[in-house]
Amino acid sequence: MGDKVGQSSSKPENLARTGFSSQSRSQPEHGFGLQLLMNDINSSLESLNSACNMQSDTDTVPLLQNGQHASNQPAASSSRSLQPQASPRQKVQRSQPVHILPIRRLQEEDQQFRTSSLPAIPNPFPELCGGAGSPPAAAPSSLPPPPSQPPTKQDVKVFSEDGTSKVVEILTDMTARDLCQLLVYKSHCVDDNSWALVEHHPQLGLERCLEDHEIVVQVESTMPSESKFLFRKNYAKYEFFKNPVNFFPDQMVTWCQQSNGSQAQLLQNFLNSSSCPEIQGFLQVKELGRKSWKKLYVCLRRSGLYYSTKGTSKEPRHLQLLADLEESSIFYLIAGKKQYNAPNDHGMCIKPNKAKIEMKELRLLCAEDEQIRTCWMTAFRLLKYGMLLYQNYRIPQQRKALLSPFNTPVRSVSENSLVAMDFSGQTGRVIDNPAEAQSAALEEGHAWRKRSTRMNILSSQSPLHPSTLNSVIHRTQHWFHGRISREESHRIIKQQGLVDGLFLLRDSQSNPKAFVLTLCHHQKIKNFQILPCEDDGQTFFTLDDGNTKFSDLIQLVDFYQLNKGVLPCKLKHHCIRVAL
Repeated sequence: MGDKVGQSSSKPENLARTGFSSQSRSQPEHGFGLQLLMNDINSSLESLNSACNMQSDTDTVPLLQNGQHASNQPAASSSRSLQPQASPRQKVQRSQPVHILPIRRLQEEDQQFRTSSLPAIPNPFPELCGGAGSPPAAAPSSLPPPPSQPPTKQDVKVFSEDGTSKVVEILTDMTARDLCQLLVYKSHCVDDNSWALVEHHPQLGLERCLEDHEIVVQVESTMPSESKFLFRKNYAKYEFFKNPVNFFPDQMVTWCQQSNGSQAQLLQNFLNSSSCPEIQGFLQVKELGRKSWKKLYVCLRRSGLYYSTKGTSKEPRHLQLLADLEESSIFYLIAGKKQYNAPNDHGMCIKPNKAKIEMKELRLLCAEDEQIRTCWMTAFRLLKYGMLLYQNYRIPQQRKALLSPFNTPVRSVSENSLVAMDFSGQTGRVIDNPAEAQSAALEEGHAWRKRSTRMNILSSQSPLHPSTLNSVIHRTQHWFHGRISREESHRIIKQQGLVDGLFLLRDSQSNPKAFVLTLCHHQKIKNFQILPCEDDGQTFFTLDDGNTKFSDLIQLVDFYQLNKGVLPCKLKHHCIRVAL
């Protein structure tokens, strides 16, 4: 008994050595409650891990208090009960870092995973994320479309008739009309809507006037390096709209429907794409690969230029295509007789619109006279461009109509507004009798000559004598071209348009003291000699053997601009050369 009592009395001491108090021994249910609390915490952690889809062996293992994995260890209550003592609050706080590793792994796999303990914070710099799996900052489809590219600038070199040139910076979408207006402004010329930009090919011997709507840069891209642009007058650019009968002879124009063949509807049929006008006639055509020319019956339609293989037949089986209108342009032959052995100087060429061409691609044609060549070239332009030409013709007139009345001349100087007046009395009166008006004009002319002679005598002490001044003052005018040949004057007239009233004055080659008036009428060039004559010791100039005299050439030109006199028509346009 004593031994047993001694053994029982020693148990509390041994328990005390093992770290358990007597209170815990007397109340064992406290230890059981602690173990239940530990089991609840572990079960809550496991349920949380399973809810977060952490099924991997490396990712789903919770971290222990020392930060190491508890892999390959069962979650037994006995092993967990032997761990060092810690409060449940501390274990919950130490178990929170278990979410960091799985969330980083899920973000790398592009999965949208968020937990209540880690709220989502938007990234303010998504473009700095270098991860391969990071989503782009913005989808390409959500971006606004890029703005349209503005036109760039390009330098274009333009030459004038006297050989001078100017480099102009233009926009890539500038038309020929815009460039001409810019050159008019820079050269201080008069803008009368008759300036043109000429495409000149010296090696091919070709040139043509660009249409007002053509893009300059696009045309320049098809020109060889030796070609160039010329700045020149062209009065005949839209002359066919004013008087179409002179441009289209009846024997050259035919219609698919005879009811549309009246002269009143001539231009309407050309401008209307549904009508079928045709230009027909004989032309000299250069044979391919040969120097010889052959006379063929040619027909121009909207679909192209054809020639007949059997006389004048226009049946489809007898027509062969010579050239297409859409991808070609028509040019003047500058020196056709010398360069291409043409029969005469009325040649033309249909050239494809591309940069590199061969000689066999050029269709060289030659008409009998200038009127026939003008008809063919005008019809080619009308059939190709149609209403565009009419719009180009109407634009200057519409701009003029939109101008303010304060910008237009107050008084008209047309022929209808000029009347003969008699101011000999106290009040002026209109002279209705033509004979009286003519005698009054002659009397006024004699009185004016007497006054001018008196002024010349009074001013004869000046260093420059008036007679000398009258003989050289015309050299300052644009219409005077100095000492040029007859051939050169004809070439200038043809270049600037064969319209009625186009003229220039030059020195005479046969008479050193005389001058020559070169005038165009009905597409033909005529020359009139201006001779000097003396009256009362003073030198005058006359065109009609002394019937009408003028003290200088400026007065002569001014008179014939208002009166036809002995000329076939009045002087209307003058040939001009402007230095750029």
